[in-house]
Amino acid sequence: AIILVHWLLTVWGCMNYMLPLSYAWGNFSVLAVGIWAIVQRDSLDAITMFLTGLLLTVLTDIIHISIFYPSHDLLSDAKRFSIGMAIFSLLLKPVSCYLVYRMYRERGGE
Repeated sequence: AIILVHWLLTVWGCMNYMLPLSYAWGNFSVLAVGIWAIVQRDSLDAITMFLTGLLLTVLTDIIHISIFYPSHDLLSDAKRFSIGMAIFSLLLKPVSCYLVYRMYRERGGE
């Protein structure tokens, strides 16, 4: 569910090309590692990399949104929706990090 929600929000966040390609590459790469963590249920490395990637994308998302946020007179409804979904994804990431950390602990992480 975490991967599906963040994938959908990232797709919606990228649909107006307002954010640079590095936003999409960073988020989709972390989601690919998340798929790896789901497939490899016994791998501690996969869940660690997914958690680290999520934490790093929190920082990079803040930077992307703050640098590339358009001025008020350039915001159309579609751009407002797109940036809103990117911000919503950013707000959900700490919750996702907490849930992934719990999965890390269940797999034997310290």
